[in-house]
Amino acid sequence: MADKAHFLEEIEKGYTFKGDSILLGGAMLDKEVQTGSFVKLPLRSMNRHGLIAGATGSGKTKTLQILAELLSAKGVPSLLMDIKGDLSGIAVPSDGHPKIDERHAKIGFPFKADDSPVEFLTLSDEPGARLRATVSEFGPVLFSKMLDLSETQAGIMAVVFKYCDDHKLPLLDLKDLKKTLQYLSNEGKDEIKAEYGTFSSTSVGAIMRKVVELEQQGAEVFFGERSFEVEDLCRVDENGKGIVSIIRLTD
Repeated sequence: MADKAHFLEEIEKGYTFKGDSILLGGAMLDKEVQTGSFVKLPLRSMNRHGLIAGATGSGKTKTLQILAELLSAKGVPSLLMDIKGDLSGIAVPSDGHPKIDERHAKIGFPFKADDSPVEFLTLSDEPGARLRATVSEFGPVLFSKMLDLSETQAGIMAVVFKYCDDHKLPLLDLKDLKKTLQYLSNEGKDEIKAEYGTFSSTSVGAIMRKVVELEQQGAEVFFGERSFEVEDLCRVDENGKGIVSIIRLTD
């Protein structure tokens, strides 16, 4: 009994915080749930890195769903990547289950089925709000890394972005980028040489091939307008619940 009392005391001290928190479950001692001994996380710590690990069927997806639901109920929006399609279930309230009732009875915390406000996003033509961005918004450094360009090729990409910026030419999609590369390596070669220096047509050709390869992987669907705003991922609904933005990656 002394060991149990000490355990409950340590749990109480370890999971008592200033400010709001979310309830994850109940503490366990000798494989027994200690009713009323709550394991919580302070909201102020939820911007840190975390890892949900476990074997197949151990509840990793359910844990992620519960975290998103609890954060939403506290007015905190979240962004989830749904690879298998099973995270989307938080959009509708649960029908309930005896196992859920049993678990919450052991924890000592009542269960109330509720839905969460969800917006589905997609990078492709699948159902959902289209998530897009322009080539200009990516910038030369990130775009060069995405194409796995060499140092020389990355320098050329920086010149391309600088040229378009100086001449107020929008780089919206991959077609714009290819047209600019073609112009700068042909009829615009002298103009580029005078303003930014020379670069080899071989390097430009290598970049062009990598852009074409990116197109073949379906990237032309992603690049373009209208581009999404980061603020769109930080919204609450009319009831004060945080919007759960789910990017569907099932395809």
